[in-house]
Amino acid sequence: MTVTVVAKRAAADDLNSGFAKRKIGASKPATGWLREGDCSLDDFKAIVSEQKLSVEDVPLASEIVSNVPIYVRATLPLDSPEKCERLAAEWMENLLTGSGIICIRGAFAPEELSVVDATSSACWRIIASERAATGARGDHFAKPGTNSRIWNSQEKLARHCPRVFVDYFSNPVLALASRAWLGPNYQMTSQVNVVHPGGVCQAVHRDFHLGFLTNAEAEKYPAHVHEMSAKLTLQGAVAHCDMPLESGPTLYLPYSQKYPLGYLAWRQPDFNDYFKDNFVQLPLNKGDAVFFNPALFHAAGSNTSQSIDRMALLLQVSSAFGRAMETVDRTRLSLGIYPHLLEASMQPGWSNHKTAAVIAAAAEGYAFPTNLDRDQPVGGLAPESQAAVMSRAIAGQWSSERFEQELRDHSHRRQSV
Repeated sequence: MTVTVVAKRAAADDLNSGFAKRKIGASKPATGWLREGDCSLDDFKAIVSEQKLSVEDVPLASEIVSNVPIYVRATLPLDSPEKCERLAAEWMENLLTGSGIICIRGAFAPEELSVVDATSSACWRIIASERAATGARGDHFAKPGTNSRIWNSQEKLARHCPRVFVDYFSNPVLALASRAWLGPNYQMTSQVNVVHPGGVCQAVHRDFHLGFLTNAEAEKYPAHVHEMSAKLTLQGAVAHCDMPLESGPTLYLPYSQKYPLGYLAWRQPDFNDYFKDNFVQLPLNKGDAVFFNPALFHAAGSNTSQSIDRMALLLQVSSAFGRAMETVDRTRLSLGIYPHLLEASMQPGWSNHKTAAVIAAAAEGYAFPTNLDRDQPVGGLAPESQAAVMSRAIAGQWSSERFEQELRDHSHRRQSV
């Protein structure tokens, strides 16, 4: 296995090095800033189409289907720490340098499916209560009525059915996959998504973090941040019902996570067309789980069934390291400096660059984490950040009283209910 993986990695490195040198002017991995105009479908095809997963790469898998390694929980060495470590290493390697996706059949064993059913029942009750309170809502993935989504199902499930939460998240497969990609002390978040019959497929995309930014915003981040972004999160899903192909299980493009400019490419029509012609789709049974690199090109499929409400519990597991060293009350900080920054911004010779630098040092510049029930996305997939509110305030020369009210409203929307 080692020789094969090293050889495949060396070949990929050579390809990526040539790409970086040709497009960016670097001799090794891409450096500097990536630009949407540098995206090349030919380079993308070379990465995606010229690789094939072999049994030597994933020896613990039961089979390989269309470059996706399929594992069967009943055969996995989950009770042996030493063998479990080898399994985790195999999963991590494939998520990073292999096809970018793993599937575990029976992640919830037959005797544990009652836990899945109990979780589903709790989620249907939550969906019903939220619909009664607010009516049918859309989200930034679908129109009202085509799906039902529970944001922050992690906390809501724990509040409504704490013992069900305990039984569900004690699952060793979920824990092992999370540790394999992120190490210990990860941060688990989850959402429930139900796609009803007639629900149409998503557009292909990459996910959290850079995948939630517009291309103009993503271009502001240097190349190494594009590479790092996908390493900060693990994407996963647990099937809460049987999902034949007609119910629209997720579409994936193996190896697409390895394309350096993927966060700038996925919106482009030629990349979309290539995805539509080459995606992989796996039917799932209740209790199966899929984990994938968030940079993998993917999209939920269309539910063309007549009667299947396709329910999945979606997992976004985040690195423990994505936070600052000190606790800072950025609302209090921003309110304290605002009148002085406003005064300075109106002085002759003061530049917008200076204003932006002060806001970056003071306010929270990232839209997440937030409460997506109340803090809806603005003009894309992300809500407005605290820094964006402050920028609008300075530009509009708001009074301190108005700024305080807007900032406190913003903070309130972000709080968990």
